Amino acid sequence: MTVAPKILVADDDQALSRTLSWILKENGYDVFTAPGGEHLFEHLTAEQFDLLLLDIMMPKVDGLQLLQRVKADPRFKDLPVLMISSMPPEEATVRSLGLGAADFIPKPFRVRELLARVKAHLRVGRELNQARAEARSRSEMMDIMQEVTASLKPEEIYGILVRRVAQGLSISRCSIIMANPGDESGTVVAAFENPMLHNLQVDLKRYPEIRRALSTGETVLVRDVQTDPLYRGVREEWVAEGRPVETRSAVALRFSLRQQPVGVFFLRTTTEDAPLNEHDVQFAEEVIIAAVAALERAYDLENAVLGQEQMRHLAETDPLTNCFNRRALMEKLEQEMDRAARYATMLTCMMVDIDNFKQINDTYGHLVGDRVLKQLANLLKREQRSVDIVARYGGEEFVVLLPETTNAESRNFAERILRRVSTHDFGEQGRPVRVTISAGIASYPDERVSDGESLLRLADTHLYRAKSDGRNRFRD
Repeated sequence: MTVAPKILVADDDQALSRTLSWILKENGYDVFTAPGGEHLFEHLTAEQFDLLLLDIMMPKVDGLQLLQRVKADPRFKDLPVLMISSMPPEEATVRSLGLGAADFIPKPFRVRELLARVKAHLRVGRELNQARAEARSRSEMMDIMQEVTASLKPEEIYGILVRRVAQGLSISRCSIIMANPGDESGTVVAAFENPMLHNLQVDLKRYPEIRRALSTGETVLVRDVQTDPLYRGVREEWVAEGRPVETRSAVALRFSLRQQPVGVFFLRTTTEDAPLNEHDVQFAEEVIIAAVAALERAYDLENAVLGQEQMRHLAETDPLTNCFNRRALMEKLEQEMDRAARYATMLTCMMVDIDNFKQINDTYGHLVGDRVLKQLANLLKREQRSVDIVARYGGEEFVVLLPETTNAESRNFAERILRRVSTHDFGEQGRPVRVTISAGIASYPDERVSDGESLLRLADTHLYRAKSDGRNRFRD
């Protein structure tokens, strides 16, 4: 994506300015003019120039003062400036070079000498900018990759990339959009302009550069959305809708994971930012290429952790009720017993049994019986706190562990559960099943409790008493 060097000519002599522009254009340069030096800084701010030709003696502004202001501005301190003047060469050269000019060209100038000096200073400026850009790029790349490789989650890496690239290029909008070639919508997974934005769906019809990057795999640079043919249809929609155009330039860079295209790195500037150029594209490409390996490792780790979590979930979960199973209950019971003993807190165990469950199965069938078990499990989980544990102990029996719960609180919990169950519509819609439960409560510390198994036995003993006393009640 090489383009012609941009040269800005600031001279009050219109005839000379036209001649200079014609000569430079004929030799392949992109030329802009600032007649009389007025509005020079507006031009410099609006475009990124490779060289400035500045007249010294102009009626409305002093060229040397303009030179001094240009070199004092950090944005333009590296811009090569060739001074043009009819002043005595020695005096003009000394004053110009002393203020930071790259060279001096006397009037009237010789065309071949002018072109040679322009070419030389463009080459020097280009090499200097490239060296500085490479140094900055290497330094920033090292910092970025250190931060990226320290992160283990893909969403964290995406957030780091948009933040560091936006800061490195001094742009206000940078995002990562996940989409495949041909998709009509994409998902924003990270955005510098809004760090809280995640998984936002966007209509790709409004982003022609993203669609082209996805379909071709090529990096798309839109220097000016107001004039680029790619944006013609979008501009017409903006006009029809009366929407203000905030975007000035844009870059869409497709990236792949495991050789499969997955999305685009999307950079944009507003009307207040400098337009994006080839150096910005190169930097973004280097960053995303270097980050791909870290992203692939992060996804591999995430999948491995997810696989382990799924295996653990299957190993400790009752498949019918999705509660903890008996094996997981015993592990968690011992953990809670250790914690209660260490910190001198109370632990309550409530054993719950469905009254006359065999009769429910015999009357309504085992499918309805299974439905009742699942419905009771859901009811218990709705009533539990985040620290409580609900497990299916076996058959129609459930166990609820209530850490840091007093005797009065455990009784209130049991009464609430009994009331909820007795008034709940179990079974199928239009064919309700009346269900009641009995519960036994045991708490630690208690002289009869020495470990998790003895706590369970005590709760089971109290459950048997509740059954013997008429069911649909609790005992402790």
